[in-house]
Amino acid sequence: MTEMGFLGHLGQKPIACLFAAGLFLIAIPVLGRTEFPFETARPLYVGARALAMGNAFTAVADDATTGFWNPAGLIQWQGVKLFGLTKFHDRHYYRFDPKGVGYSWRGYSLYWGNKIALDVPSGVPDFNYYSLARQLGAYFAAGLSLKFKRRHPSDYYQFFGYHTSYDIGLLFKPRPKLKFGCLLQNLDGRGIQWITLGTAYRYESYQFSADVALSTEDAEPEFYFGAEWTPTSFFSVRVGSSNGALTGGVGLRIIDVYINYARIYEARFTSHFISAELWF
Repeated sequence: MTEMGFLGHLGQKPIACLFAAGLFLIAIPVLGRTEFPFETARPLYVGARALAMGNAFTAVADDATTGFWNPAGLIQWQGVKLFGLTKFHDRHYYRFDPKGVGYSWRGYSLYWGNKIALDVPSGVPDFNYYSLARQLGAYFAAGLSLKFKRRHPSDYYQFFGYHTSYDIGLLFKPRPKLKFGCLLQNLDGRGIQWITLGTAYRYESYQFSADVALSTEDAEPEFYFGAEWTPTSFFSVRVGSSNGALTGGVGLRIIDVYINYARIYEARFTSHFISAELWF
């Protein structure tokens, strides 16, 4: 077998395996250990693409949800990106509708995002994110997100809120196809409660990612794995494992509009998410 034929033969197997896995995860419910949004710090639950990739997104962090996942990743694109997501099936379990918009230019980035969940045991968790990122040299970037929790009910619009916390994001890209990310999460008080380390690697039309979330307060570590196959610039298939909960999804590009679908098998039910992202 020639070298080209050998590589082509190998290339067909990952395609078939990933596509079959995606169909399996989307079609067959499996019990997982994922909790309601906001009831725990992880996973972040923002973005159907990240959800479909098992919430392993700390090093990927290159779309309009980046301000939530790793603010340092905002420098990976130029111009404006905005997104909105909704949980569109079985909303009686909980409703979740985050959105965000970011602007990046010449190594500087600004971001605003809001995530709100309704019908969860903790009441109405509603947070505004304000993020800033800066590229530091050819291989490194850093970002900061200030998070403000908003009161409910309220008689006025809240640009900020009554409870302030923060995220610190770092991104290191030593090679064009290899990235390492770090997210330091402050949830309460002044210290860091969670440290998430991630890596992402792109090989031709495939991208693989892995995150590990470590607690500074003796909680169990959490593990996230994802894969994305993009055979054309208009279509993607994604699968993953979100701390034991299987995930899957697809993505479709229509000019500069990206439509993403994700399904995650939670502990007591299956959740479906759809998001739209616009670049300009």
